[in-house]
Amino acid sequence: MFNAKPLILALAIASPLFAASSQAAESKASVVIVHGAFADGSDWAKVVPLLQNKGIKVTVVQNPLTSLADDVAATQRVLNNQEGDVVLVGHSWGGTVISQAGADEKVRSLVYVAAFAPNAGQASKELYEGYRTAPGSSQIAADKNGFLYLTPQGMATDFAQDLPAEQTAVMAATQGPIRAAAFDERTSVAAWQQKPSWYIVASDDRMIVPEMQRDFAKKLGAQTTELAASHVPQQSRPADVAKVIIQAVEKTQAAR
Repeated sequence: MFNAKPLILALAIASPLFAASSQAAESKASVVIVHGAFADGSDWAKVVPLLQNKGIKVTVVQNPLTSLADDVAATQRVLNNQEGDVVLVGHSWGGTVISQAGADEKVRSLVYVAAFAPNAGQASKELYEGYRTAPGSSQIAADKNGFLYLTPQGMATDFAQDLPAEQTAVMAATQGPIRAAAFDERTSVAAWQQKPSWYIVASDDRMIVPEMQRDFAKKLGAQTTELAASHVPQQSRPADVAKVIIQAVEKTQAAR
């Protein structure tokens, strides 16, 4: 006759271990990524698996790029679906979005990747004042609908000059144009004033000049990493970008 007692005893011993493991997984902050202009969520395809391999839940927001309010709303919908703490990541224009959306109580920390970091009440276009003109700005064009896009030449020589031509051609074809008026919209809060921040400076950036990025990082009091990369270090230096995000997740988890 089968004796169930050893099995029951083993399960009783194992159950707390399984529960502890489950609780540890649940306590790890999830990552929500907000892409920038002239891109879509696939811009982060190289970083996402590196985070997932560490057991981190990742969601990339698909911004409509129609207005700051619309992009914040899209980010908020994703935040609403997270169960616990969140590390909110923003690239380029996405930095403006996370500076606003990051006020959500689930967001514990912010990671800026070659990104804008406006003050409360500041519009993104104002951030360029006092800085040299970014070389890539000459390759931004407007369409008949009031949206801005990057020319194929700009994608290859200014946006992602450290990537193969075959890849930048695809990026140009799949880019997300941004409504020009979005850069005139002002934030109402600056989440970085209340939450710990990380900043990745792209030292070869031709879209948001590196000196501006360094000033953002200093203003935020951010833990700063500088990478020799174009405007898209998540494409050319994905392991290094993932490393910074993982650090933010680990710090957030340790602070619980």
